[in-house]
Amino acid sequence: MAGKSLPLLWAVVLTLLPIVVILVLMAWKQVAADVSGIAGWLLTLLIAFLFFNTSIEVGLRSSLAGLISSFPVSLMVATSILQITFMEATGALRRISVFVKTLASADKAVQVMLINVGAGTLLVAVGATPVSILPPILIALGYSTFVAVALPALGFDALCTFSLLGAPLVVYADLTGTPLVQSAQVFAKFLPVISTLIGFGMLWIAGGFKLMREGIVPCIIAGVTNGGVAIAMGYLPALSSGVVLTGVVAGACTILVMLLYLKILGKPVLDRSRLTGEDLSVEKEMSLWAALSPWIILVAVSFVINFYPPFFKVLFEDLAMPVSVIPGQVINTRMLWNAYTWVLISTVLAFAFLKPTGQAMRYTLSRWVRRAPRPVLSAAVFFAIAFVMNNSGLQNVGGVWKVVEPASNMIWVLARGSALAFGAFYPFISAFMGLFGGFISGSEASTIAMFTKYHLLTSKMLNVNALVVTAATAIGGGLASVISPAKLQNAAATIDALGIESRVIRTAFLISVLITVVAAMIALIMA
Repeated sequence: MAGKSLPLLWAVVLTLLPIVVILVLMAWKQVAADVSGIAGWLLTLLIAFLFFNTSIEVGLRSSLAGLISSFPVSLMVATSILQITFMEATGALRRISVFVKTLASADKAVQVMLINVGAGTLLVAVGATPVSILPPILIALGYSTFVAVALPALGFDALCTFSLLGAPLVVYADLTGTPLVQSAQVFAKFLPVISTLIGFGMLWIAGGFKLMREGIVPCIIAGVTNGGVAIAMGYLPALSSGVVLTGVVAGACTILVMLLYLKILGKPVLDRSRLTGEDLSVEKEMSLWAALSPWIILVAVSFVINFYPPFFKVLFEDLAMPVSVIPGQVINTRMLWNAYTWVLISTVLAFAFLKPTGQAMRYTLSRWVRRAPRPVLSAAVFFAIAFVMNNSGLQNVGGVWKVVEPASNMIWVLARGSALAFGAFYPFISAFMGLFGGFISGSEASTIAMFTKYHLLTSKMLNVNALVVTAATAIGGGLASVISPAKLQNAAATIDALGIESRVIRTAFLISVLITVVAAMIALIMA
């Protein structure tokens, strides 16, 4: 049955069915994201074949194109898990954790901002996982298990677009056909407000309205700094070439500003009284600089690649390494520029400082083989779903691959239905689509992949700014981190508090929805 013979309502229902199935599997049956995603992908292929005039060849080619397009995220997930496991095996993570435990104990609000916004944003920007690293530190600082799980999942959400050295931003730029700097500028307009609201949300979780009142000044300073750096990186010509490093710079600046705030107030920056005998022993075994060496090397190389024009031109443009899986569609892989290559290289170079033993290497490889495949598959499979939907109805007409009948394309069907249903209110709705997409996929980048073509078509029908609409969806996808079951379970597992995540979701859901409302209003105004 061709898509054009279906009534619009039924076509929309069939298009959304795989997403609904994924949601039911995850939320009701508690099936893992990768397994749910595979089920959704298979159902998408079947529906595209039966109802949207899509051949098996087009479905499989589209899936492969989606997997390749996911590389900035999926391969970054693979290499960052390798790096963080290596740092765990060599004791580097323990040394870093000991240092973080000493920070800002005299001011709880500052400590929340410094660790969860500053360090959280910095960690996720270099490919580390705040929900794995920070909960044990917060427990050691005296926070409850509930707070220790919730705060790390929320603190980095505003700048989630710049996580993994800007991987979601790269996906957004590639799928919208917009230069990286212009893409970053669209996001930057949201971020000072969103960052500040996230700060207040964390204060409420950590200490209710009392801590919100006490922490209003550091919260505003941290939020404006975090989001303000994103504006500076996007709009100042001297900084814009390094826009994929926005998360690194924003996290570092937030930490520095919070430390300066403590100094101005005359409060201690470091408090070593919380260190145990075991912590002191860890300090003696390794210097902080050695422990940080993989990230220092990674950030230094990334700065050189992006701020030195000849290197950037060669790696980003001359060696774009284009791949064409579907005739007429080109994917620039840029494998030598993308961050995953340099995460791997920085890990190898850090051998000189961390001096891993044979046992540490065996631990790293064995744990990586167990840890990496499923998160990598989760990151990739939603791209495959998106590309099957994007290319549904594609036909080979005289050697040219194109969608002959718009109604045979699943994304066109959704766009048409949305334009009729929401009209000028559509930009507002887009942020909540992102929250929904982020919840089921667990990734802002996957959310961008799933919704971008849909937003481009719908925005064109409604004559609204497609870039703003897509950015609002991406920000909603980032805000879903604090209600993502996979992320919260990860955080809870690090402190042996499995089961607390359901309580966190109930509390954090209201916060994420309220902040999404603000993002939606900003999108409605700008679009």
